[in-house]
Amino acid sequence: MFEKQDLIRLVTVTMPFGKYEGRVLADLPEEYLLWMSKKGFPAGQLGLLLGLMLEIRINGLEGLLTPLRKRYPLATPENPDTLH
Repeated sequence: MFEKQDLIRLVTVTMPFGKYEGRVLADLPEEYLLWMSKKGFPAGQLGLLLGLMLEIRINGLEGLLTPLRKRYPLATPENPDTLH
């Protein structure tokens, strides 16, 4: 189960490593999410968020994130409160 805060994290937290380092989790390509799924999502919150984003993408629910993108700023080192 996920919480509202998890949806906010999808549009504010960036990928911390790899080919798509620095890209907002909600903007990761579906192919990359599928590859990560097969490889095994990382442990912890990042893995949970990547799994959630894959489920959203597979089910065509990206529209849920549109209002959140407008309301919440991108997580940055200057704005660490969005990283929670």
